[in-house]
Amino acid sequence: MIKTVIFDLDDTLYDEIEYCRSGFRAIANYLAEKTLKASPEHVFSVLWEQFNTSDRTKVFNNALNELSIDYDKDFIITLVNVYRSHIPEIVLPDDSRQILELLTSKYPLGLITDGFLPAQQLKVQALGIENYFQAIIYTEQLGRQHWKPDTLAFEKILERLNTSPKNAVYVADNEKKDFIAPNKLKMHSIKLTRFAKIHKNIADTPTAKAEYEIEKLSQISEILVKL
Repeated sequence: MIKTVIFDLDDTLYDEIEYCRSGFRAIANYLAEKTLKASPEHVFSVLWEQFNTSDRTKVFNNALNELSIDYDKDFIITLVNVYRSHIPEIVLPDDSRQILELLTSKYPLGLITDGFLPAQQLKVQALGIENYFQAIIYTEQLGRQHWKPDTLAFEKILERLNTSPKNAVYVADNEKKDFIAPNKLKMHSIKLTRFAKIHKNIADTPTAKAEYEIEKLSQISEILVKL
């Protein structure tokens, strides 16, 4: 019997690509003001093109090269910090709000999210979802070594929600890291595949796969009835 539902954040409760878009707009405004070499609109278009067509670990470098803006390692670090600390312009999708409102009346809900702490906290605040959850764990607060697929965040949230692994289900999107820990702890798991998802990793081992797969959050209710 399921007694609690635990969610991932990025590409589960909203489309992470919208956060990326918001972050690049913040970078575009910063660069346009800092360098006076191009309009925010043009800088954004270059960043967005690089994000969608080139190595995503080199987006800033490639965009700066295209814009003929001189930079060094410290300048790249500055841009990364601007990206992570910006106030996100993201909105909770209707399907997410509906399922959270439905489930919060029936179960204690939890949230586990990886990523750099200020950025993840700002996302949660921008989406306005704090009140849906009885427990929120930012894995960065536990130490980078305890990001998923480590089990510590899951163990802690089960303790806070006073439930056992067999009575909990985890809803997330990324087979590369999201389901290894809940599977190890014998939790139930559901993989959500959003149309616009960024990470399209497919697990190559059974231990990384989710127990169920869905394409719409509304389908969670059907699975919870089965469980």
